[in-house]
Order: sequence, then structure tokens, then C-alpha cells
Amino acid sequence: MAQSAEPSSSLSFTSSSYLSNGSVSHNICSSYGSDPGPNLEVISLSKLSSSLEHLLVDSDSSYSDADIIIEGTPVGVHRCILASRSKFFSELFKGDKGSSDKGGKLKYQMSDLLPFGKVGHEAFLVVLGYIYTGKPRPSPMEVSTCVDNVCAHDACRPAINFAVELMYASFIFQIPELVSLFQRRLLNFVGKALVEDVIPILIVAFHCQLNQLVIQCIDRVARSDLDHVSIEKELPLELLQKIKLLHHNSQNDAENNASTDDTLDPLRQKRISRIHKALDSDDVELVKLLLTESDITLDEANALHYAVAYCDPKVVSEVLGLGLADVNLRNSRGYTVLHIAAMRKEPSIIVSLLTKGACASELTFDGQSAVSICRRLTRPKDYHAKTEQLKETNKDRICIDVLEREMRRNPMAGDVSISSHTMADDLHMKLLYLENRVAFARLFFPTEAKLAMDIAHAETTSEFAGLTASKGSSGNFREVDLNETPIMQNRRLLSRMEALMKTVEMGRRYFPHCSEVLDKFMEDDLPDLFYLEKGTQEEQRIKRIRFVELKDDVQKAFNKDKAEFTRSGISSSSSSSSLKDTVNYKARRL
Repeated sequence: MAQSAEPSSSLSFTSSSYLSNGSVSHNICSSYGSDPGPNLEVISLSKLSSSLEHLLVDSDSSYSDADIIIEGTPVGVHRCILASRSKFFSELFKGDKGSSDKGGKLKYQMSDLLPFGKVGHEAFLVVLGYIYTGKPRPSPMEVSTCVDNVCAHDACRPAINFAVELMYASFIFQIPELVSLFQRRLLNFVGKALVEDVIPILIVAFHCQLNQLVIQCIDRVARSDLDHVSIEKELPLELLQKIKLLHHNSQNDAENNASTDDTLDPLRQKRISRIHKALDSDDVELVKLLLTESDITLDEANALHYAVAYCDPKVVSEVLGLGLADVNLRNSRGYTVLHIAAMRKEPSIIVSLLTKGACASELTFDGQSAVSICRRLTRPKDYHAKTEQLKETNKDRICIDVLEREMRRNPMAGDVSISSHTMADDLHMKLLYLENRVAFARLFFPTEAKLAMDIAHAETTSEFAGLTASKGSSGNFREVDLNETPIMQNRRLLSRMEALMKTVEMGRRYFPHCSEVLDKFMEDDLPDLFYLEKGTQEEQRIKRIRFVELKDDVQKAFNKDKAEFTRSGISSSSSSSSLKDTVNYKARRL
């Protein structure tokens, strides 16, 4: 900008009133007979920051020339601004590696820009906001806090994970001032967080070459009671060796004697490791063989803890099926198997453990229950996420709901038998009722129904079995196999009924709101449909037509009202009243 000692007009004053050191000329201001007032450079920079921010937040006038796709959502950016503020983006745009759409606008996938780690949509917007404005933004509450009402959010997992994402982005995009800022924030977490929550901090510090942070994290992990299996699973070899070295040097400390007992018996540790490797290979039969060949039990190997933390839910179910593990066993850190399942947040595993007798009220040594653990791991964004009708419900919400209901459930309330007055006493009518109930559950609440059926080991049931039964369709329970004796047929039907009843039991226990909808629907709208083959031929024909119409009308009702349900924030696990009214209304129209 050109300098002028003595402007000849007010326009000249506004465009050339700065001296080389950035201050306003005292003589110029005096010539106008006014006080210099606030620093014009600060004002100008503030206005520039606001103008650039407007480009970022106003999609109608953004004039962006590139999109960065993150979590499926395009974020419009201006390459000239990013290139001038970040060496990373300068080199990226020089290479012109993005794909272009029909309009010539370049597109870049965030996953392609990151050599390691993950950066979510909200974290990217925070970093992008700083690039544009030079001002750090506060972290959005919906992704940087948990849903535990008593948590201070100063070291819960969502707060740590969001800071880790910010650090990844700042380092990759080469913004050193943000790296310094977030390093201080992560250092503050290390002393407050649970040791397992220090692991992601250590990983990001390692990749971002933050030596001070790495040293602090290694020291915290090495001096903690975190088991060596978890450390080996989570950390790269280089960090693992440093932790082992520091841990070895501190073995003489009395406080660490208990945690090093297992390492004193290499043969015992080797046998336990073999059991864990067999679980990693999904080979439960090999686990059984290893148990017979040694004196190590599943509980001594913490095999159920291990399977719940790292293995497929099917493997967990198979291990539980062995009946050799204590579902309420605590590991050396005081965590029960259900506590570990709450950390993983897999609904099917949590329900499997509860059905096998896991106690939801057990507390960790620091007073946390399984549901409070789950809450401290869950972001408000995920917990309050709206779910469209007939779509899968958010797993985070299901885990918390299931555990909370288990905590409230009366332990003596074990009678969950079917009591509907519409159900006839004979076996076929009971099966017809159950088949239809489970079929409608699969239509109305697909995630909850699938979970209940998986736990009950019920095979997939065809929708609206009552209608197909009357038609004699293939695979129906009314069909007669000439090679099947009456005793064999009864056993088959009783086995099927037991699986279906257990499915309904699981639904009543863990999804009471969904069950309430189905109870009302089955009693109010379908009483006559259980007698499809009774009455005159004309009456039977009318009932079958009504059944088909009801099926179609229910589907249309959900499609038509989907937008209304979404606006009202009703999820598939908590939509009993509105769903009930809609179904009843549509059914009565027939």
C-alpha cells in the first residue's frame, strides 16, 4: 500500500493513513482536530475477518470454486483463500488432484487428504473457520460433550475425541498456531481422563510428532493399571516398546506388583494368549480344545471380557453358550463384562449379556454403572439423532435405552407371557398370532425386531403369516410333510413357538414402547384376522382382501406421514402414541 505524508482529501485519508509501523499519523489526525481513537488496523482486520466468514457461512453468495466432501456432505471452499493460508492446500491445489463435476467445480474427498486418523464434519468446519477468519471457534456442544448430566465435560470421551480430530486437521493442514493451541488442550486432558481415554491422545501425539505430549501420555499409561492386552491391541509397536521399557523400570514399585503378576509366569501367559488368538479367529471350538489341554479357565483368561471388547457379536454369543464363563466377573481393573460391552456400544452384545444374567446395577471402582459409561461415551448429536420411520434406529440410543430399562425393571416381573384375549388356545392359533406379531414388529421397528430375534435365535419369519397360511404357501407351518410324524410336527411347532415367544419376551423387556404399539394394534385392529378360515367362503374372501388392504394401507400411512414423524422428532423406538393413532385410523378406514 502506498504511503502519503499529507493526504489531500478524506478519500486519501482512508486509503493511505498508515505509517510503516502500522500506526496512524498523529499529524494527520491532528489536522482534522480529532483524537486518533481505536487502532484502525484492528478495526480493518476485524472487518476483513467478518467478510471472509460471510463467504464461509452464506451458501447463497459463497462463490466457492471447490468442494471438500466429508461424511458424505460437500463443504464449499475457495482455493485462493486456503492456498494463501495453508501450505498443505497450496501444494494440493497446485497438483490439481481433485475430480470435477459437470460445472467444472473441483471435488476432494476428505478421506483422501488424511494419511491417518479421522476428521469429522464439525471439526473440519472449526478449522476451516480459523483459516478464513483467523479466529478460533468454540467447539460445538453436540459433538464435544456427552449425554451424562453429571459430567463436567472436561475429560469425557467425546470432548477428547473432538480435540483429537482438531489436532489431526491442524497438523495435516499445516496450521502451527492451532497445533500449539490443541496440544495444550490435550495436555490438560491427560491428567484428568480415564487411562483408556488417554490412548487416542497418545496416538495423535505420536503421528503429529508432539514429543512433550507423547512423553506425558506414555508415562500415564505405563504407570496405570491398564492391562497389557489392551495396550497391545491399541498402540503401534514403537509406542508399545517405550511403555514396556518404562513399565519394566518401575516394576519394583509396590503399587505395580499386582499388575505384573501375570508376566511372572510366561507359560501361563502363553496359554492365555492362545485362547485370545483363537477368539480372534472366531474359532470357539479351538477355545474349547485349549481349555481341555490346560488348567486355564475362561474366567482366568478373561476370555469373555476379551470377546466382548474385540470379537464379533456371534463369537460372544457362542462363548456365552458354552456356559463356562461368569457374566458378572470383574477384571483386574474392576470392570464387569457388561462394563466392557457398554464401552463398545454394540446393542446385540449388551442384550446377550443381560439375558444371561449380567447385572446392570454393578458399579466400577470409581462408581460408574454400565449405563453411565455408555452415556459418557455418547455425543448429544448421536443420542438425539432423528431416525426415519422403517429405518434403523441409532445404536447409541438403543444401548442407553436398553440399559436404563434394565436398571428400572422389576427383577420379580418375569412373567411376560402372551395374554391377548384374541389368541385361541390351540397351537396353530398361537403360532399364527406370534408369526403376525413378529412380522408387524419387523415392519414397524426393524432394528429392534432384528435385535430381539437374534437374541432369541428365531429364524426370519415371513411377513403377515396369517395371509400366507390361508394360501398354503411354501414353508408355512400348516403344511403337512408326509414323512413327518405327528410327534415330530408338534416338536417342530413347539420349538418355533418357543423361539417366537422368546422374541416377544425380549421385545417386552427391552423395547416396551414398541411392544405397547404392537399390543394395541393386534388387539384393536386384527382380532378377526386370526380366523381367516372360519365363516362362509364369502366371509373368508372378505377377510383376506381386508388383510391385503391393511398391509398396503399401513405401508402407505408410514410413507405419507414420514415427514411429519421426522419433524416431531419421533424415533422408531419412541413412537408409540403417534404410530398407534396412525395405524388405528388407517385400519378403521377399511
